[in-house]
Amino acid sequence: MKTLKSSILLNMKVIKNTAVIFAFIFSHQIFADTPGTHGDPEKGKEIAMGVCAGCHNADGNSVIPSNPTLAGQHAEYITKQLMDFKVEGDSPAKRDNPVMASMVAALTADDMKNLGAYYAQQKTKPGIISDGDKSLLEIGKRIYNGGNLENNVPACSSCHSPNGAGIPPHYPKLAGQQPAYTVSQLEAFYQGARANDINSSMQKVVLRMSAKEIRAVAEYIATLQ
Repeated sequence: MKTLKSSILLNMKVIKNTAVIFAFIFSHQIFADTPGTHGDPEKGKEIAMGVCAGCHNADGNSVIPSNPTLAGQHAEYITKQLMDFKVEGDSPAKRDNPVMASMVAALTADDMKNLGAYYAQQKTKPGIISDGDKSLLEIGKRIYNGGNLENNVPACSSCHSPNGAGIPPHYPKLAGQQPAYTVSQLEAFYQGARANDINSSMQKVVLRMSAKEIRAVAEYIATLQ
């Protein structure tokens, strides 16, 4: 009887977590302010080679752990992030990053769409894990695919797909991403330093995660293809 009761409680938590995820995905706000997708990849390539290659590599496969890999990322997501980095008039940027703010200062909306189109066409190279601890990878795999019912952390795969492909435009591709970069962004969401996520969904999720879980998920994400 006790086992049955525990099973029912676990199922109720699964249903609750699933409901939260679908609420995020189907919110009426999710498609608001979504940038257009009709960029010119050739024009984007010119900008990437001159402005972005130093930090993100020519093809968008970053070799600097703290800088994200952009290759294969959804065009709409890249465009939105570039727009969020830009300071408009007296209004602060939606995503605070002084380095990126200076990079996008001279870019037009079309430039950003062109960059998104270019990087979306590039092939993502396999990620490199920074920690060889297999037990950590197992923890990351479990949380990514099934969440953590004990502290109501939903499965990352619900929004970012089981293979890390993501759901455009607001849920980015994660497969192969640099672990150090992923950790830095999850920590930024945790601390409130980054708040340009839809309905604060990432901020709500990461507040329930431990530092070890954050690191484990980041390592596992790097193994996805």
